[in-house]
Amino acid sequence: MAGSPSDGRLSDVKFLTVAEVATVMRVSKMTVYRLVHSGELAAVRVGRSFRVPEHAVHEYLRGAFQETA
Repeated sequence: MAGSPSDGRLSDVKFLTVAEVATVMRVSKMTVYRLVHSGELAAVRVGRSFRVPEHAVHEYLRGAFQETA
């Protein structure tokens, strides 16, 4: 997948804030924090805040969609 860390181009990865992830997923910021703290959603801690790789959001949603299908 283009932009995933496994292809060696970390500079191509787009990072989202918790608020941006909440908007994309249409959930509250607290829900995003719970997913990050539980390990269900990959994130990087930057200072006191988190940044979530955009591909991690897509993978999480794809997995959640497949579970309900």
